Amino acid sequence: MSTFGGLNTAYSGLTAARRGMEVVGQNITNATTAGYTRQRIETSAVAAPGSVSMFRTGVEPGAGVSVDAINRLSNEMLNGRVRTTAAETGYWGVRSTVLGRLETALREPSDAGLSSTLQDFWAGWQDVSNRPGDFAAGGVLLERSSLLASHIAQGYADATAEWSGMRSQTQAIAADVNSLATDVAELNAQIRQALASGSSANELLDQRDLKATQLAALTGAAVRPRDDGTVDIVLGGDALVSSGRAREVVITGALRLEDAGGAPVQLEWADRPGVAVTVDGGELLGALSVLAPADGTGKGGAIAEAAAAYNALATSLHDQVNAVHTTGVTGGGVAGGDFFELAAGVPAALGLRVVPTDATQIAAGGTAAGEGKGSTADKISQLGTKDGGPDDVWSSYVVRIGVESRATGQQLELADRAARAASTQQLAQSSVDLDEETTLLLTYQHAYQGAARVMTAIDEMLDTLINRTGVVGR
Repeated sequence: MSTFGGLNTAYSGLTAARRGMEVVGQNITNATTAGYTRQRIETSAVAAPGSVSMFRTGVEPGAGVSVDAINRLSNEMLNGRVRTTAAETGYWGVRSTVLGRLETALREPSDAGLSSTLQDFWAGWQDVSNRPGDFAAGGVLLERSSLLASHIAQGYADATAEWSGMRSQTQAIAADVNSLATDVAELNAQIRQALASGSSANELLDQRDLKATQLAALTGAAVRPRDDGTVDIVLGGDALVSSGRAREVVITGALRLEDAGGAPVQLEWADRPGVAVTVDGGELLGALSVLAPADGTGKGGAIAEAAAAYNALATSLHDQVNAVHTTGVTGGGVAGGDFFELAAGVPAALGLRVVPTDATQIAAGGTAAGEGKGSTADKISQLGTKDGGPDDVWSSYVVRIGVESRATGQQLELADRAARAASTQQLAQSSVDLDEETTLLLTYQHAYQGAARVMTAIDEMLDTLINRTGVVGR
């Protein structure tokens, strides 16, 4: 190795050590940056020149150190696991939130719940049967009947408000999906350009991975890498993002709960109207599932099923109370008519009305021989304990929503645990450890100092050879 070659060797050591310190400094600076993946420089020894000379003998020293790459300490398998668990958490999170709100709105069991209002209604009929013709008892019954109808209507209105809110939220999720897809496509183009020019694309890759994870949490979309460093984001078997191009999605379907049966809310490609996109998971699938129409079996969309339960209760009250009330007579001997009516053109829960306007129109007595003046009212009061009666209809729904809410909450807890475990494993691989970075910083600092000492020694040797050789004794 020549003396001037030695300077170049020492300089390469200085350069590599300085680059290592820069990378460590960048890691420390971004230790708390979301989505940042720690980096490491990859170096290799520069071999000695391959030329052969008769004057060269023995082992040739190397020509220094080369910085070959700056690698991201990322693991795609762990990244994929994070995206999968994020999609699961997103799906169950939306469902758990909606079901929790629906269950809370029931206020069961409590004095403010519909069950308590039903009990007061039946008790009102019992009071009328015990005191037929009493205007006070009849007035209280009518007041409680109107309160029951209002309570049912309010419950239905709460369900429709919840549906409308989720419809708007779903629209917002779709807008976020489009924005993230556009960002990923733009990052793909920048990454491809950076890699083609030989530049580092590590920070761009971090940003893209973070947005891909956010997309997975919203839609359950899968990520498929390409050879040129870009990725495709696949949703429902079709590409949402293909290299540098992004497609747009839109939410279509009913704008009101009442219309959801004929026009279910769904996700479609903007460039293919009428063709539904199969959503693979995430918050979007959770939102679409709770917005689905009722199916008559209790397994439809959670919000529509809640509204259907209020309609079923109103219909049951109308049919069963009227069936008994029409068999009775008023205190004046007039045959009883309908006690409840259902207004036309509106859902049963909103159309339930009390027909009698005062106590004299309540048909509390019976028409058969031997039946007392309060026998019909007594029969109506017993509907509260009848199998298949209004109370049965309502309690079945309350139990169902409670069980479903609890099960969904448990699923969310399991999904959240899996997501935390996946995130922990990913962070163990890619996150910045300040203690480790401090150790590496000291290592590179000593390497820099060592290379500087070598350069100083060669400089002093050259100075001696150039400026002092042949001057001894002068």
